[in-house]
Amino acid sequence: MTTPQPIHTPSRGPAFSMMTIMALVLAVAAAVGVAAPATAGPGRTVVQTDVGLVRGTLDHGATRTFQGIPYAAPPVGELRWRNPEPADPWRGVRDATTPGPACAQNEGELPEGSASEDCLYLNVTTPATPTDEPRPVIVWLHGGGFFMGAGHNYDPSRLATRGDAVVVTINYRLGMFGFLGLPGLADSGTFGLADQQAAMAWVQRNAAAFGGDPDNVTLAGQSAGAVSTCAQLASPGAAGLFDRAIMQSGSCDLAWLANTVYKGQPADNILLPVETIQERGRALATDLGCVSDDQAAVLECLRALPVETLKQVMDGFIQPAYGTDLLPVEPSEAFATGAFNRVPVLSGHTRDESTLEVVTYEGGAAPMSEQTYQEVMTETFGDDRAAVEEVYPRSEYESGAAAWAAIATDSKWASGQYETSLALSRFVPVHQYEFSDPAPPFSSPAPMTMGAYHTSDLWSFFALSGEEPTFTAEQQQLSDQMIDYWAAFAATGDPGAADGPVWPTFDGAASTPYVQSLAPGAIEAVDVAAEHHLAFWRRHQPANG
Repeated sequence: MTTPQPIHTPSRGPAFSMMTIMALVLAVAAAVGVAAPATAGPGRTVVQTDVGLVRGTLDHGATRTFQGIPYAAPPVGELRWRNPEPADPWRGVRDATTPGPACAQNEGELPEGSASEDCLYLNVTTPATPTDEPRPVIVWLHGGGFFMGAGHNYDPSRLATRGDAVVVTINYRLGMFGFLGLPGLADSGTFGLADQQAAMAWVQRNAAAFGGDPDNVTLAGQSAGAVSTCAQLASPGAAGLFDRAIMQSGSCDLAWLANTVYKGQPADNILLPVETIQERGRALATDLGCVSDDQAAVLECLRALPVETLKQVMDGFIQPAYGTDLLPVEPSEAFATGAFNRVPVLSGHTRDESTLEVVTYEGGAAPMSEQTYQEVMTETFGDDRAAVEEVYPRSEYESGAAAWAAIATDSKWASGQYETSLALSRFVPVHQYEFSDPAPPFSSPAPMTMGAYHTSDLWSFFALSGEEPTFTAEQQQLSDQMIDYWAAFAATGDPGAADGPVWPTFDGAASTPYVQSLAPGAIEAVDVAAEHHLAFWRRHQPANG
């Protein structure tokens, strides 16, 4: 599934003449490179950034959008596998009515993929209505497993207007281009995370020009974007760049059992030591014919390879590295000691995360079969299989696929999210949720019951890849309430400041920390630890834990 965004009429008379004059001024400025003033008023579509003017669009009088704004120099040539450099200033007025290229990736979220390394662009969406105070800013980091996705696939118009916020969506380097490591390569395994910091620094410099408050910035993301947000909590380089954090379906404790997403998948963690990434890079360089005792020569050889060659090995580097300048220690260590960027956190997951993975388990054609279920249960758990089946009896599920989805949801998604919240809540306010819509948009028809699948919460905030969700009346109310919660959190650090059902903080010292269940017609407390058997998974930790 793709995962993974009143017309202004000038007054007659003198005002119309001023509009005509302004148009001429802008045209001349574009021709000769003279900086023209931004048009006045809340609906202005020309804005001065720190490196040049941009012209966006006014959408039905409700939002202003500015797309394809460069926040860093193109990471090409000698800048491939370097931390981002500043964008060059431009003369005249830059068109910002269409997105910039997506970062290099294979087919997936983008049906046609992308072969562009010139991709460090962002998009800004703001309400068109005037305001006396600067608005909170939400910087959105897209998901896509660190190997696919683009900021412009997330249309945040509903979030910006109902939430009264400035929303910034960004691209960042992916896969081989964003997270390659090599012995001797500075900043190995963190280029994509460095891109995100460069985008946040751009927001600090430019938010005010778009009506946003640079002193009230929320960093938010889903899946890989949530892992990224979590990593930025632990990165010294992100200090002062954001004031709140939202993590949807992803955390620094994300880890998975063998066979979780496909048969033969090894157990692993989402974040890895830099030495592991560098050894993988050394092996890959050899496979690509870049062999030398001189590490500089190996890097030069790799930089000379075309994008299409490197895209064939994109997915070999989709786990950020720690033990680096950007991420000095494993985030779980930073959270345990309190040595992280201490800001309020909103965190959660969907109730049925892994149905989206299991529904295409058999080579993308069908859900996990009964035979495959029996095989992976034995291969994954061995002598512990009976203990797992005692907690997840096959008879209680509609199919082996459904049983495996429950196991994967609990061990991979719910467990990691909960552990991160437990650690963070010792030092900062945490609000945790579970998105629990049993029949969210695009969940049927399907060959198995999907429930609140991974990414299903995104429809509450965004139109995705041009698709608007179709809601029932209760789902629309839920979407509105979720936007209100998220907007209140962005404004104050407390989602409970919004009207609606109360939302207490997550207290890790409590016997049952409070978690808000978000379902149509039913927003209430849920015991996530009991629902997802987290005590069991603490004794049977997946991957390297």
